[in-house]
Order: sequence, then structure tokens, then C-alpha cells
Amino acid sequence: MAQRTADRAQPKDPQRGGRLARLVLSYTVLILLTVVFVAPLLWMLSTSLKPNVQTTRFPPDWIPDEISWEGYSTILTTSTQTPVFLWFVNSMIAATAHAALVLVTASMAAYALARMDFRGKRIFFVAIIATLFIPPITFFTPNYLIVDSFGWLDTLLAVIVPPAAGGIGVFFLRQFFISLPRELEEAALIDGANRLQIFFRIILPLSKAPLATLALLMFLINWNDFLWPVYILFSPEAQTLPPGLATLQSSYTTNYTVIMAGGVIASIPVLILYMFAQRYIIEGVSRSGLKG
Repeated sequence: MAQRTADRAQPKDPQRGGRLARLVLSYTVLILLTVVFVAPLLWMLSTSLKPNVQTTRFPPDWIPDEISWEGYSTILTTSTQTPVFLWFVNSMIAATAHAALVLVTASMAAYALARMDFRGKRIFFVAIIATLFIPPITFFTPNYLIVDSFGWLDTLLAVIVPPAAGGIGVFFLRQFFISLPRELEEAALIDGANRLQIFFRIILPLSKAPLATLALLMFLINWNDFLWPVYILFSPEAQTLPPGLATLQSSYTTNYTVIMAGGVIASIPVLILYMFAQRYIIEGVSRSGLKG
């Protein structure tokens, strides 16, 4: 009995209380961030299922009075001026090819800058990084002239190739390649492997996480690109999804149901990709940038 009284008289561990407070604060912040990021998606989905007359009601309603598929039926109806399914296919082709092209070019350039010694290496790296500080719209005119000279106007090649010349992929992968132990390459060189064999058989298999992260980022950037396709794609059948959906908005009225239905359709591939690649994304972001 005396022992129990003594135990109760002892003060509580202040560190335990501090850890509990930090844990509660962390979960509170995470819940708030989740609400901030998820709420627009839920609102978009809810609006896409409302009758158009309910979308402008004030105060707004989160739950539709009745489920209406009018927006989806309108947006998926095939026509010569608004072939939405074709826009979806064009965006999938352009974003996938763009991501693949960036992986090929950025990984080779990043490996050379991270693991090989050659004259002018630092100058090349600084020049590539400097392009990240230039507004992308600055390159529109020269890129347009180049695309026009190649005869790529109004084709998906114009959406795929020019944006792949950015430096973000090179910088991202270089930071990861630097963190890899050099003993792996030295052992391979002793065994008679050349640089290409080391790159394809050792470096790339160890770089699945950052490669998956970069691929998803490049896919997302190309998928959401609006301004550049507007400049170089003219015919309805050559459009990608973002500029194509913008044509569904009338000059005098806005059909929010149709626009939100298009937003839901445009979000599906990105959400699916993220669900499958989230483990690689977390690992890639945490491991890249360890060294400068």
C-alpha cells in the first residue's frame, strides 16, 4: 500500500508529455493538410455529378440533390470539334513519351556529370542549372521556330521533344548518382566492364526509386501543360487534354458540370500512377540531394 502511494506521488515524466504533445500536433497538422489537398478533389467530383443549375447555388452544396451524369455524357460524346477521348489518348501518348525521353537523356547526362571527369564539366553543369532560373515562356519563340523548321507544328512531337530539354531531371538524378559508393564502379572496372556496362547494369538498377519519381514528375508536368500546346497545336484532333477541355467553355456561359467532369477524367491517370509509385517517390525524394 505504501509503495502504491509513493508511485502516485512521483511526478510524471515531462519528456513523455512533450512527446505526446508533439505527436498530437503532428497528426493535427497532417489532418489539416489532408483536408486542404483532398477537399478540392472531392468538390470537383461532387460538382461533376450535379445538375448544372445546382453548381452556381449559394451557399454551395457539397452533396448533389440528384446524381446527374450529364457532364460525363456531354464530354464523352464524340464530335469533330470536341473529340475528348482522342484528346485523352493524345495526352497519354505525349506524357508517356516525354517522361521516357527525359529518363533517357537526363540519366545519361547526370551520370556523366556525377561520375566522370572531363574538361568543362563544371561549366556544363552550371549552364544546365542556370536554365532552371529562366522563365519557360522565354523559350517559346525559339522553340516555336525550331519546331516549325522541323515540320512538327500541329503534331505530338512538338509537345514531346522540346520540353524534354529541361535541366531539372539532370540535377535531380545527379544528386542521387553522387550518393552511390564509388567502390561499385571500381570493382566493375577491375572486372573489365566499360562505362556503358556500368551505367546499364549497376547504376540504373540501383536508381529505380529516383527514376520512378522523375518519370512521374515529368509525366505530370507534360500532362498538365496548357500554354505550349496552345501555341503549336491547331486542329481539334491534334489537341491534348488541357487545351482541349478549355474549348468546352463558352464565351458567355460556363458549364461547370462539364468542366469538372473533364477535370475528374484528367485526374484519373495521375492518381492511379501515384498510387502505384508512391513508395518509389518517397524513397527517391528522401535519397536524392544527399550530396551537392
